Amino acid sequence: MDVSLELLEAARRHGAIIATAESCTGGMISAAITDTAGSSEIFDRGFVTYTNSAKVEILGVSEKLLLAHGAVSEEVAAEMALGALRHSGATLAVATTGIAGPGASDFKPEGRVCFGISDGETIFTETVEFGAIGRANVRKAAVDHAIRLLLRSIENGVGDH
Repeated sequence: MDVSLELLEAARRHGAIIATAESCTGGMISAAITDTAGSSEIFDRGFVTYTNSAKVEILGVSEKLLLAHGAVSEEVAAEMALGALRHSGATLAVATTGIAGPGASDFKPEGRVCFGISDGETIFTETVEFGAIGRANVRKAAVDHAIRLLLRSIENGVGDH
């Protein structure tokens, strides 16, 4: 079964409503979810906050947090997910921020993506090193991983309505 369809069915069963906050994936998670017929029942909205200023202005990510940890950090991913919840009708939000490439920053390698997922009470973050597999492949891998995180969270009762 298609993982997006699995997500749709799980969210329906649990009454979960999803929002996304995306940086390096540029709306691809939202697109993957809404490619599935019936997704309007479980998807509220997506935020594409590619720049630091967008993260601050739209999601309320702290400028101090960005300066202390950088945009590609679990701390920022967590704040992005919480911001998506605050500015939506969702019960569960996932966030991505990373370096799709080509190239790396001074301190962070190409292919690093930080994920945050929250229902407002529980926050889970993780960093995945996809490696220098090319921009398109990093972004696709991040989308797949984010959808699996959502699915696993819903199946564990996170974001139930």
